[in-house]
Amino acid sequence: MRTRPVARVLQYAAVLGYLVFLAFPLLWLISSSLKSPREFAAITPTLLPKNVDFSNYTNALEEQGLVRSLGNSLQISILTTILVLIVALPVSYALARFRSRLRPITNGWILVSQVFPVILIVIPLFMILRPLHLTNTIPGVVLVYLVWSLPFALWMLQGYVAAVPRELEEAAAVDGASRIRTIVAIVMPLLRPGLIATAMFTFISAWNEFFFALVLLQDPELKTLPLVLARFVGAEGQVQFGPLAAASVLATVPSLVFFAFLQRRLTSGLLSGAVKG
Repeated sequence: MRTRPVARVLQYAAVLGYLVFLAFPLLWLISSSLKSPREFAAITPTLLPKNVDFSNYTNALEEQGLVRSLGNSLQISILTTILVLIVALPVSYALARFRSRLRPITNGWILVSQVFPVILIVIPLFMILRPLHLTNTIPGVVLVYLVWSLPFALWMLQGYVAAVPRELEEAAAVDGASRIRTIVAIVMPLLRPGLIATAMFTFISAWNEFFFALVLLQDPELKTLPLVLARFVGAEGQVQFGPLAAASVLATVPSLVFFAFLQRRLTSGLLSGAVKG
């Protein structure tokens, strides 16, 4: 009987240690963003700043064009997420529900597409987009992110669709519901956790992507946030630690807001929509 309290204490201790492990880099980043250049040059580093200095945030916002790049990244990430969900939902439903000869080929393409490194496809991709006048444009970057994120999104949603009981769709068909109405009224509410998880993955993937944006975007007005963060490292490798830390803190705020907005819907019940329609 005594083993249960001990096991519970060990579980809580493990969870607490894991939370500390996850939160420490963020706390260190926030602390570093408030340090002065003199503290960065100190031999002995400190966890908390001795004198709070907000000049790093001023430098990041005014000198590096962070706000403009923040808007570009937000626009690209939101558009990519919406388009991926629009395309992936019907395709994943078809892959999970309809059996054909194209299904194993499509699943094979989904897996193989994740194997190729980005460096191998970026030059052919640039050569394809240039005649279409999609280089150095936000629609071109959104299109590339859509194609790049779609295979994994299909793989994720296909599993969620397969977990939805077929009996629910059959019951809706008996009641006279069409296929489209069944998908909208029955399947989509049940896929809410899967759609939200896919949206979160797609958003953070587009938000953090660097290499495609580096190759496709040359106009400084169109630079995304990862490209601007890279500018805090000088040509000779000299890093502006304070402004870089401040810009990194500001860069995490939209993604945190996005996750906070979706986390409640992510934990909703899988069969929350079974009583609808």
